[in-house]
Amino acid sequence: MSKATVADTLCALEVTEALPSLPIDPPTISMTVGVNDSPLAGREGDKVQSRVIRDRLLKEAEANVAIRVTETAGADAYEVAGRGELQLGVLIENMRREGFELSISRPRVVYQKDENGQLLEPIEDVMIDVDDEFSGIVIEKLSARKAEMTDMGPSGAGKTRIQLKCPSRALIGYQGEFLTDTRGSGVLNRVFSHYEAHKGSIEGRIKGVLVSNSDGETAAYALWNLEDRGVMFVGAGEKTYQGMIIGENSRWDDLDVNPIKGKQLTNVRASGKDESVRLTPPRQMSLEQAIAYIEKDELVEVTPKNIRLRKEVLNPSFRKKRQKPD
Repeated sequence: MSKATVADTLCALEVTEALPSLPIDPPTISMTVGVNDSPLAGREGDKVQSRVIRDRLLKEAEANVAIRVTETAGADAYEVAGRGELQLGVLIENMRREGFELSISRPRVVYQKDENGQLLEPIEDVMIDVDDEFSGIVIEKLSARKAEMTDMGPSGAGKTRIQLKCPSRALIGYQGEFLTDTRGSGVLNRVFSHYEAHKGSIEGRIKGVLVSNSDGETAAYALWNLEDRGVMFVGAGEKTYQGMIIGENSRWDDLDVNPIKGKQLTNVRASGKDESVRLTPPRQMSLEQAIAYIEKDELVEVTPKNIRLRKEVLNPSFRKKRQKPD
């Protein structure tokens, strides 16, 4: 090797050592991943043990620097933190396709505290490109979620570019609502910016849910009678269990219902009495939509074939006792 080549190599090494490393954005969203303990557990997946789930999560954390896995007080659940619900949703979807059965909690933001003990929450830079006619509804929805607009202007071709600073917890579940408000034409980009003082409470889901109080298969006649109560998440002939969420209530509170009750048979026949029951198609949720929909006392049951919503406490009597203040 010539002297010039050696000198060039040493110079390149010095430049490489002088370059600072790029900082890695800290995890901003976490969720609890545990074993599936529902009455239908173990029927569709072959990887249901907590040990197998733990090994898979740790393997993911080794290859993905944005994922952080910690153990919880319970032996069958683990805290998984990442850079948003989309990244965590991709991990859960991959595990689902590999044959895992899991129970997933609602995403939570990762808070910090400063030297004075003040609670800090992650803030993200959000850039949105939407058609001019939809800019008003987007600004209205995000302003209600404690977002602050920093810039707004035309981006050409009849579109408006909006830049905001928004708390990470305000963006949980907003992606689906954003696509609906913009008729699928909007583009939303987000990146972690910094931590800021807690901005106060943000209104969550305003409607309650319909909860099954029986085990068995749903009956078309029972669902037909329940359609006046709200929107169904299940169709006729699907398996259900006590504590499973089968629909959205039209009111703010939760309601225990019986979705397996059949029609009482009689000997009386009249014209039009036995007309076929016609059900409204149920609302089908993707994994990301289900994770964003649930509240703190609810879980998403993930299996290779199904995505179900359920209450954390299945027994209605125990659930009501838990909700009562001490």
